[in-house]
Amino acid sequence: MSLNDPISNTLSKIMNAERVGKKECEVKSGRLMKQILDLLKDHLYIGAYEEVEDGKGGILKLNLLGNINKCGTIKPRFSVKKTDFEKYEKRYLTAKDFGVIIVSTPQGIMTHTEAKKKGIGGKLIAYCY
Repeated sequence: MSLNDPISNTLSKIMNAERVGKKECEVKSGRLMKQILDLLKDHLYIGAYEEVEDGKGGILKLNLLGNINKCGTIKPRFSVKKTDFEKYEKRYLTAKDFGVIIVSTPQGIMTHTEAKKKGIGGKLIAYCY
């Protein structure tokens, strides 16, 4: 069975496990997923994760910290210029400097604050606060 949107599936699994109060969560592995989870780990939304091989592409076992209020994907994947981040911050985040929007840029996956500092735009992928 293939997933229609693995990023959305992973973030909803994490969100559901957080709501129930679980300390661990298992999600499908992937290169983009690891980059997104690294950003979430750097901003202390999730703990460490380890990759476990299952013969079907791998599974990531996440340690949850209970710091996520809400996370999800942004669809459609809006293109955003370096000057237009404010509009999407108001739409997807609850307050200024509270939470992150994950952006795919020509220089790689990064948060919206890093992209603003570097002066580059990209496509919006997900948000978390």
